[in-house]
Amino acid sequence: MASTIQALPTEVVYLITAGEVIDSLASVVRELVENSLDAGATRIVVSLWPQQWRIRVADNGCGMNLDDLQQAATAHSTSKIRSSADLWKINSLGFRGEALHSLTTLADLEILSRPVGGKLGWRISYGDGGEVGQVEVTAIAPGTVVTVSHLFGNCSSRRQGLPTAAQQMKAVQATIHQIALCHPHITWKVCQNDRQWFTISPAATTGQLLSQILPQVRQGDLQEIKLEIPNPLNSSPLTPNSALNLVVGLPDRTHRHRPDWVRVAINGRMVKTLELEQTILSAFHRTLPRDRYPICFLHLAISPGQINWNRNPAKTEIYLNEIIYWQEQITQAINQALSISSNNLKEAVHTTRVSKLLKAAEAKGGYNFNPQNPNKNLKTPNSLKAVAQVSNTYIVAEHPNGMWLVEQHIAHERVLYEQLFDNWQLVPIEPPIILYQLSPAQVSQLQRISLEIEPFGEQLWAVRNIPAPLQQRDDCAEAILELSWGGDLQTAQVAVACRSAIRNGTPMNQQEMQTLLDNWQRTRNPRTCPHGRPIYLSLEESALARFFRRNWVIGKSHGI
Repeated sequence: MASTIQALPTEVVYLITAGEVIDSLASVVRELVENSLDAGATRIVVSLWPQQWRIRVADNGCGMNLDDLQQAATAHSTSKIRSSADLWKINSLGFRGEALHSLTTLADLEILSRPVGGKLGWRISYGDGGEVGQVEVTAIAPGTVVTVSHLFGNCSSRRQGLPTAAQQMKAVQATIHQIALCHPHITWKVCQNDRQWFTISPAATTGQLLSQILPQVRQGDLQEIKLEIPNPLNSSPLTPNSALNLVVGLPDRTHRHRPDWVRVAINGRMVKTLELEQTILSAFHRTLPRDRYPICFLHLAISPGQINWNRNPAKTEIYLNEIIYWQEQITQAINQALSISSNNLKEAVHTTRVSKLLKAAEAKGGYNFNPQNPNKNLKTPNSLKAVAQVSNTYIVAEHPNGMWLVEQHIAHERVLYEQLFDNWQLVPIEPPIILYQLSPAQVSQLQRISLEIEPFGEQLWAVRNIPAPLQQRDDCAEAILELSWGGDLQTAQVAVACRSAIRNGTPMNQQEMQTLLDNWQRTRNPRTCPHGRPIYLSLEESALARFFRRNWVIGKSHGI
């Protein structure tokens, strides 16, 4: 049989190479914008004409001289690496040198550029394969303007296989949002069909930028921390420490129907890394209501030697060395962000549950931004002082900056759940608890969570050990029946914690309230109970002053 393997024509090779990176309007925007960021741009204007398949990206970056412009679109040409060794120390966003060259095989490409300090700007149009076409002097401010026209004009099947224009515009917007989160200091202006579509203003931190992208999220709903992290033990001692920037939506205040806002960026680029995304979701486990997901943006700045960017041509998936180490650091950072500590005690009030009073108490702005060493972020269990009990349900607590209301049952439930999670202890009981008419599924469920259960007669079952917190309860049999109805071990732990926690309506003395407050503040996730309900409501003294219109008082010595 004759061989059918043949060398591909040059134009097919070019199309395959282009297809690896340039597959949509959004991918064109991503590649051009990354070049702008590598050029040091602080202002980027993106213009799109989807019906004409035309994109223009203008920036105020360092620009290019004529020699660089003539090389810019040739095959695998780049200023960012010089040898194969450089692939293991990538410090830029674009480094393959194929995006502009690929565009010349799929579209008409024109670049205008003028270097900073240069007296002349140049305009060059490129032919198929990156060949330089027309060259002329042009008037342009320092920076670069790249125009891509008639995208996929030589490949109609490619156009036909793409989503609708509206869907592509949605993808473009998502791409720009992702890049903006990684580079919050950039000013963005995005136009569609010669009309302004949206803008993004620069921000001091990622958390401050996030509310522009998710306007339904208030600043007080977020917690942002920035930590310096030592490198893994096998790293070079000369390598600078890594940094972790974390923005989380506080679980008692905001969450999502889908896990669409669990985002990870590494060294300035949003990436897909299932291991780290799963770590984030696990860290929020049992802090959110059922079927709800967190808002979390994680940005790691780590040594390029820890990363292999060559997993995916679009650079959206990576291999990360020492993955377990980074997972541990992320978990610790999320725990710190969700804790109640000396650094985040001054909190914005929960603005969504009580109308007039809480509107008056709305946060003045500013994030809990903590650049300090995490070891200094010590918990302060005595910072809340129990004052009174309201309706035998809520503990009124005073702290140096205002007052909190803490619901006693779910605060105690959080304490017990974490104790059970850390130390699931079963204790023998005598006489055994006798249960009647259990189904085989119920018996199997109790055995699954390690309870000793055996037949004790016709349709009777004897349970000979139970979770320790249930030992002193009169409704222990009812609790065991509740555990028999299904769920994993953590579900059983939540059920036991809920059953064992102090009931609302139970009077508590001053010492009992204080002990509960102290134990609750030491938990890892004190903001919500294991079912995702908010545990406390905080009111800052300044918010109370605004509500009672005390702002006009010159000094507290007035006594009014």
